[in-house]
Amino acid sequence: MEKKLSEMSLKELWKLFPICLKEHQPYWKEWYTEEENLLKNRVPEIERISHIGSTAISSVYAKPIIDILVEISRDHRLTDYKEAIENSGYICMSEDSDRISFNKGYTEKGFAERVFHLHLRYVGDNDELYFRDYLMEHTDIAVEYERMKLELWKKFEFDRDGYTNSKTEFIQTYTQKAKLEYGDRYTATEG
Repeated sequence: MEKKLSEMSLKELWKLFPICLKEHQPYWKEWYTEEENLLKNRVPEIERISHIGSTAISSVYAKPIIDILVEISRDHRLTDYKEAIENSGYICMSEDSDRISFNKGYTEKGFAERVFHLHLRYVGDNDELYFRDYLMEHTDIAVEYERMKLELWKKFEFDRDGYTNSKTEFIQTYTQKAKLEYGDRYTATEG
């Protein structure tokens, strides 16, 4: 009998779901658009929904996981949206008062064909939009980011935390540069 994901250790989960980078695939945008439409139909009063992460940047290798940022008004509680998102096939992975993270496409046998990470946040908690746009508009920085990710891939293939933590300083540096360059680009609810 197979273990359920909830019964697996972190080491077992990392072995089942290793870091794997792939050349950009045009269908990632289609997968995002289909998921965006599903969520807009099932989750009420979304202020903004955005494709974030490396799959949104056509010039870099990426983990084949579509990252989605869903922003809602501070007039609501994040927990008010949890059931609608879970009813759309997502599993809640972590939760605090300002952020809830969900995954979709993780199975006891490994990744499904389509895998999504959904980040539920309040409007304005959207640094990922600035980083995404900066890499799209500064291809030299995108190349540098891709090079770093490719170097980290094999080193941290079975250690997601190590992989993520090793990228943090780079991401923070260029997110801050993007905010200086773009100003209040994402304070309004379009994007």
